[in-house]
Amino acid sequence: MPRKVSSIAPDWWDYTTLDDDIIQATARLTPEKMLKLSRAGFKVVFYDTFEEFYLAEALEYINAWKQSTADNPAGICGPIGPTEQLPLVAQVVNELNLNVRSAHFWGMDEWLLDGREVPASHPLSFEKADRELCFTRIRKELRMPDANLHFPKADTSAYRKSWDAGARCVVMQGGQGDVKHWAFNDPLPRMGKYKDQPPPAAEYRKLTTRVVDLHPLTIAQNARTSGGGNIALVPTKAISVGPVETWKAEKVSIWHAGKHDNPFGQRLTTFMISQRIVDTCVPMSLLADHPNVQFNFYRGGIGTCEVEMH
Repeated sequence: MPRKVSSIAPDWWDYTTLDDDIIQATARLTPEKMLKLSRAGFKVVFYDTFEEFYLAEALEYINAWKQSTADNPAGICGPIGPTEQLPLVAQVVNELNLNVRSAHFWGMDEWLLDGREVPASHPLSFEKADRELCFTRIRKELRMPDANLHFPKADTSAYRKSWDAGARCVVMQGGQGDVKHWAFNDPLPRMGKYKDQPPPAAEYRKLTTRVVDLHPLTIAQNARTSGGGNIALVPTKAISVGPVETWKAEKVSIWHAGKHDNPFGQRLTTFMISQRIVDTCVPMSLLADHPNVQFNFYRGGIGTCEVEMH
């Protein structure tokens, strides 16, 4: 049977084209049922307070960097969204006098404007946020050199090579967007050979760090979370770490604070990964095939899928 047409953006694939059975099973999930969806290779963790949630996220940086040595460098790939963990990372490094000079960091993504990555002076720059919220706050004698900070550029060659240059990625962190992406791994447009069916998972998995066109939901979400709702401010293209690099990370850790994706979306990807339902109209579902994935939830942000009129 032909797939449904998106109810959000008819020229795109997205989660609204899924079978109704998946949609209905997702909406019925209570937080207690979500917690029981852990399985081998996929762990669901709840935190009761924001303090616990963001500290745990920050400690993933610390634990990854503590494994790094000059002979065996290690690091973490991290998101912008959420960002609340970043100042905590710097504070813990400074308080513990932790030498992280051999450690590495990979930024997940960056905006693209006029064919180039936005400069670090741009107000929406992810590199700017990482540096100001974390790296410039780490004491100079403790922090890694700029050569160990890898931010994606429009020319992705150097960034892609950094994943095979000898430093291992202990963990890739991420948030989850309204369109069910990690980084900017959005669903693809409904065109060409993908007009009637979304791309097979095996094809999507071949995507490396690249320039991407953003789904309308992603543009609207970033206007909401970062631009005060000003959609015209948000670029329509970005540079995103790809599935190829993601599968080079030893662990993928996704952080659901309830501030980015909604109650239904948080349930949907948890359900699909747990049940190994892989569909590229929900890019996050591809993580069902990664050997070590953890979903972290702030319990107060899980919400409910019950109908409420406001």
